[in-house]
Amino acid sequence: MFDAETADDLFAAERAPAAVTSVLKRAMDIVVALGMLIFTLPLTVPAAILVALSSKGPILFRQRRTGLNGKTFLILKFRSMRVAEAGSFRQATRDDDRITPIGRFLRRSSIDELPQLINVLKGEMSLIGPRPHAVDHDILCRAQVADYDARYMVRPGLTGLAQVAGLRGESCDSLMNERVRMDVSYIENWSIGLDFKIFIKTALVVLFQKTAY
Repeated sequence: MFDAETADDLFAAERAPAAVTSVLKRAMDIVVALGMLIFTLPLTVPAAILVALSSKGPILFRQRRTGLNGKTFLILKFRSMRVAEAGSFRQATRDDDRITPIGRFLRRSSIDELPQLINVLKGEMSLIGPRPHAVDHDILCRAQVADYDARYMVRPGLTGLAQVAGLRGESCDSLMNERVRMDVSYIENWSIGLDFKIFIKTALVVLFQKTAY
């Protein structure tokens, strides 16, 4: 299991260049996220209106997630369910009766994720990185999945290597282990070029995905 001290030891020799690339990655996040927010206004404005008209509740869904260095933040999504999260954690499933008709479309098209561009601008997320899970989900997985905490060494992403590899949808032990393996591989092999490839492939995955409910 990774912790802050282990991370320091692993990256001590590369701290200077890592600092430079971290600044570059953050700059790209800001520029691209701001551009995407403007470019996607024809999608997000109608989506917000439809969410407001289709069912009672807030337009944006907020859920606490675990981010860089294990710090939590409130992730933003367009609300896709009739009732906002309350009480025990329950992940969305294929035939989840909580999902509204407009919410199902938003989830299948990944339009519900677009408000996370605000999280990116705030520095809570990156465009590319390990996808953040709900805090309750983290608690369940940390005890079962090796190297799970390694995901906290970088900002969580709007999309990531595991997602473009098709590893999304309902969780199971084998699937989560494979996701974490991909996340660790991303952290160990990160480059601007890799981020660019993931970003481009994400657009293709969104068009043809079958596991987003």
